[in-house]
Amino acid sequence: MTERAPRVRVQRRPVHGVLLLDKPLGFSSNDALQKVKWLLRAEKAGHTGTLDPLATGVLPLCFGAATKFSALQLDAPKTYEAIALLGTTTTTGDAEGEVLERRAVDPAQLTPERLAEVQRQFTGPIRQVPPMHSALKKDGKALYEYARAGVEVERPARDVTIHALNLALTLAGQAQAAIKITVTCSKGTYIRTLGEDIGGALGCGAHLTFLRRLDTGGLGVERCVTLAQIEALDEDARLGLLQPVQTLLAGHVVVTLGEQDAGRFLSGMRRRGPWPDAGAVAVYGERPHALLGVGHVLQGELIPDRLLSPLEIQQILQGAPRAHIERGTLETTL
Repeated sequence: MTERAPRVRVQRRPVHGVLLLDKPLGFSSNDALQKVKWLLRAEKAGHTGTLDPLATGVLPLCFGAATKFSALQLDAPKTYEAIALLGTTTTTGDAEGEVLERRAVDPAQLTPERLAEVQRQFTGPIRQVPPMHSALKKDGKALYEYARAGVEVERPARDVTIHALNLALTLAGQAQAAIKITVTCSKGTYIRTLGEDIGGALGCGAHLTFLRRLDTGGLGVERCVTLAQIEALDEDARLGLLQPVQTLLAGHVVVTLGEQDAGRFLSGMRRRGPWPDAGAVAVYGERPHALLGVGHVLQGELIPDRLLSPLEIQQILQGAPRAHIERGTLETTL
């Protein structure tokens, strides 16, 4: 009997920063996260909101200290490109589901004026009924678990905002009529549902055959790397792909504190200063220049909200040359 070679245990290490992944088709967000976490040998990791396995595109992965700020990306506006095939509805709203209904599509009815009318109808505040095939929970169970069991449960409509929407007639599959959707939307928007609702408004039904996230909170797909690109690099080069933790803090105003105030702020103490009120502040120490955490300013008080630990700051500073810490990117001081 041939003995198996012993499994090599991966030695984990502290890694801090953000990796902008172009998530591949067929991977769940967690699958992609675990793969990259293994490639970096990182101790702690998390992602910033799920992408369906059938979707590709921007998926910011957070490591170490960056996980403390991942929720900021959950709330950020996102931009997608999608293809909705007209004339066919499915159980899931995408190509994975079983066909529910087929209807004839009359291209003569899909005039630019008609598309513009539907585009206006779905721009701005709208209400959506979440799909059954989603991770939303009802009585402790995900909706997709009910769907797989053939049970449909009532889902209250949710308010979302479509900040920008463009619809264009195109062809998909075997020269079938389809709509190319480019949309910037708020947190909680289901693009599958949007595609279905647009198909319904056009009178023929639709389901998504393609979905790609182009941007989340100002982090665009042009800055992303693929799994194949990461795998092709050695360990040091992989670490070099990490963006600094403060990549997640774009839009925060910056306060830089002297040594004594920085130490007190880092221990959770409020600081007083000549700062105007601000709801989102990135706080740095001056010497050495390092991110301490985030807070807000109210009536001249800088109030800590989320702080890095001294150990995290030390590890980030020690790894600074490899983590591409960019000093000048956030220097818009209060």
